[in-house]
Amino acid sequence: MPIKTVVLFALAALAEIGGTWLIWQGLREHRGLLWLAGGVVVLGFYGFVAALQPDSNFGRVLAAYGGVFIIGALIWGVVVDKFRPDRWDLIGVGICLVGVLVIMFGPDRPVADAHETEPAPTSADSLVDTGHR
Repeated sequence: MPIKTVVLFALAALAEIGGTWLIWQGLREHRGLLWLAGGVVVLGFYGFVAALQPDSNFGRVLAAYGGVFIIGALIWGVVVDKFRPDRWDLIGVGICLVGVLVIMFGPDRPVADAHETEPAPTSADSLVDTGHR
């Protein structure tokens, strides 16, 4: 797994979860507008970080990131909110991690150049990418 991918997923998770947490604190814990504004800024940073992934397929990157987000949210809950996950939480996180690895690094899945573009599909059959060219 390329280190750049791991670092960017970790930064994206930290920014999205941290930004959402700041907004949560501002609204639900009544901490005020500065917390809300900080959350909006951090969430904006998340959008930029997510766009830096080396794979040029937006849907693939965001689908894989969804699993990373779940893992990160559970870790955030343990570290920041002192949440104690049960076995089902941990099993779910394990399944998500496997899903991330399959989406990003499945067989015949080259790591795409960040500027690579694919031709537009020409028929309904070409909408499903089998990974074979």
